[in-house]
Amino acid sequence: MTLNRNPAVDSFLESLDHPMKPVIESLRLAVLDSDEAITEQIKWKAPSFCYDSVDRVTFNLRPLNHVQLIFHRGAKASGDAFDFDPSKWSGLLDMIGQDRGQVIFPSAEAAATRQDEFIGLVREWVRA
Repeated sequence: MTLNRNPAVDSFLESLDHPMKPVIESLRLAVLDSDEAITEQIKWKAPSFCYDSVDRVTFNLRPLNHVQLIFHRGAKASGDAFDFDPSKWSGLLDMIGQDRGQVIFPSAEAAATRQDEFIGLVREWVRA
């Protein structure tokens, strides 16, 4: 049982009309189950995962033909050193800025196949 679920996100997802909704729900639960320190809220009209009260990974639900997650360092760029090696995650994470990346799953099968690797990426990213 995922204890760090947010009822506001549950409610949001209940009313979500998205062709990839089952994938979104599956990835959400996998992320929450991966680390009890990860919490969630709604940001940018989508579920967003927080670590130490800072948003770090957020779904982008605008594309309807795939699932996209944005990896970031919170609402404001931090001046702290960013100790993260994106080359370790090549083929899964595409860096779209110095401290911002994205993961795109084009299908449910792709998400299921790479879910364990994705969870490893989330764990490392939120702690970087």
